[in-house]
Amino acid sequence: MQFDHAVTCGGTRLKGILPAGSKQCPLVTVITAVYNGKADLADCLESVAQQDYPNLEHIVMDGSSLDGTVDLLRQYDDRIAYWQSEPDRGVYDAWNKGLREARGEWICFLGVDDLFLPGAVSAYMALAAENPDAEYLCSQVKWVNPSGYSRTLGKPWNWREFSRYMCTAHVGSMHRRSLFTRLGDYDLSYRIVADYELLLRARTGLKAAYMPQTTVIMKAGGISDSRAALREHTRAKVETGGRNPAFAKFELRLANIKFAVRPLRRAFRRLASR
Repeated sequence: MQFDHAVTCGGTRLKGILPAGSKQCPLVTVITAVYNGKADLADCLESVAQQDYPNLEHIVMDGSSLDGTVDLLRQYDDRIAYWQSEPDRGVYDAWNKGLREARGEWICFLGVDDLFLPGAVSAYMALAAENPDAEYLCSQVKWVNPSGYSRTLGKPWNWREFSRYMCTAHVGSMHRRSLFTRLGDYDLSYRIVADYELLLRARTGLKAAYMPQTTVIMKAGGISDSRAALREHTRAKVETGGRNPAFAKFELRLANIKFAVRPLRRAFRRLASR
C-alpha cells in the first residue's frame, strides 16, 4: 500500500521541504488540475516555477492520466510542492482535493493550458498588501483563440454586475484561505461553473480588490465555452445568487443568441484583419 502511494504522489513536501510564509510575505498556493494534459503541462509548470515571488507552492492534482502526464510530473518533482495522481470526478473535485493540501494564506487556480505572466504573483501580493481586508483579488487575463484572435477579460468585482454574469476572470483571481472557510468547497453538482457559484454565495458581502493588470494567458475552448455552461450559469445565479428567475431566463436567451452569432463575429474579425 505504501508503494502505491509513493508511485502516485510526489513533490518537495514529501522530502520534508515545507515553505513558510510571513506577515510581510504570505505563502501563496497555486493549484492546477490536469487530466491527459501532458502537451501543455510543462509550459504551465515553468510559468509558475519562474515567478519571482519567494513564498510559493505549486500543487498539481492529476486525474489518473494515461498520456505520460505522471512521468512529466516526476521530472518536475523538485519544482512542485506536491502532486498526486488518482481518479477524480472532474476539475472541481480535483480543486477541492487541492484545497485540502494547500497551506497558503492565498490560493489561486491555474489551468493546465494557462500561463502565468512574469511577476504575476508578486503583483497579486502587492495588491493584497494595499487592501488588507480583501479576501478576493482579481485582475485581467489575455484570452487567446486558436485562430490567433485575442482579447482582454476581467473587470472589477461588484455585486450588481456579478449577480448577472461572471464579470471577473477566475484564472486571474486570488482567494484568501478564509474565504473557503466561510463559503465552503466547490459544489460538484456544477460541472462547469462551480467557481462562479461559490463566489455567488458571498452575495454583497464579498470583500474584493482589483488591479487593471494582465496576469495570465488563457487559452480559449473547453466545456466552459458551451451552451451547457450558459444553462449552469443561469441555475447558479438563480439558486445561489437569488437572481429573479424571469430576468435570468431572459438573460439566458440573450446569451444563447450571442453564442450563436459568435462564429460569424470571429470570421468577420479575421477578414477585417487581413
